[in-house]
Amino acid sequence: MSSKTGKNLKLSLFGESHGASVGCLIEGLPPGLALDLNRIEKVLERRRPGYATFTSARKETDEFSIISGFHQGKTTGTPLLAIFPNQDANPQDYEKLRYTPRPSHADYSAFVRYKNFHDIRGGGHFSARLTAPWCLAGAIAEQVLAKEGIIIAAHLKQIGRIEDLSFSEENLNPQVLSKLKTEKLPLLKEDLREELIAYLNKISASNDSIGGIVELAVLGLEPGLGNPIFDNIESRLAYDLFAIPGIKGVEFGSGFQVAQLKGSQHNDPWFFQGDKVKSRTNHHGGVLGGITTGMPLVLRVAFKPTSSIAQKQETVNLKDKTSAQLLIAGRHDPCIAIRGLPVVEAAVAWALADFYSSKQ
Repeated sequence: MSSKTGKNLKLSLFGESHGASVGCLIEGLPPGLALDLNRIEKVLERRRPGYATFTSARKETDEFSIISGFHQGKTTGTPLLAIFPNQDANPQDYEKLRYTPRPSHADYSAFVRYKNFHDIRGGGHFSARLTAPWCLAGAIAEQVLAKEGIIIAAHLKQIGRIEDLSFSEENLNPQVLSKLKTEKLPLLKEDLREELIAYLNKISASNDSIGGIVELAVLGLEPGLGNPIFDNIESRLAYDLFAIPGIKGVEFGSGFQVAQLKGSQHNDPWFFQGDKVKSRTNHHGGVLGGITTGMPLVLRVAFKPTSSIAQKQETVNLKDKTSAQLLIAGRHDPCIAIRGLPVVEAAVAWALADFYSSKQ
């Protein structure tokens, strides 16, 4: 099972949604790195169920214990192990689903891949519950990157038909990014908030769910970070981002819109700003040839609608090989993009911190 990522900074995730615990093993952190546990807890709070109005009612405090690799407020340089006990597990909600796979979940593919020995409860190892330790690792990575002057933040670019502004030269600054990280529904266009809340209420009342797009920006990246071909910035970020449950699309810069542009529209002219080379536009999203240019790194990810909805759906019975109907119980997010946003930040932070560690 490939639940590991990283080359110099290595991250392994373990556990199941309704098992005893989930956690992470981090290898490659330098000795003597002071960790701000309050900053880690703030990141976890943004991902936690129930933090925003439109998230799952599952009550997990996301309390964690660092078992090794951390002493007297600093890393020791040995593997850091963090464990999150699962406190609000309801396995009875799920066992009856073992032979009736939920539409658009990993139930059927896991049933085949692991020959019915997988943990079905809450999605088991496929659950978004494992993004809690991932956020811890990402929060550590953000502290590493902050020493390099790097800032990472994201906003809800789109939920259903409701669209926020895009990142641009006018709003891409440290003050705006810092503010986004304090908001329960991070938006660039403040007057969109009430419309978005009303829309989410409507979706929730209809026992349905909705997809969304998260847009992320990174400021402070120096030019020259990355590699060509396979181990490049975009391929590595996409590799980690697609590991986040529910993500079905990733694009950088102008992304799929470039198919509508002429070269004269898409090309980003270079100019000198003092002794630094900048581009007048940023369709390339801060990466060319797999290597950073020094312009803001901008990417977007698309989250599918939450697959668990309180409506009757068609499925099959894998035991008696008949058609069946399914009504999913339990507690679920009407839009997973909201809680997924800090996980996107964490994944990007981790991948970039790994690139920086490769330089040292």
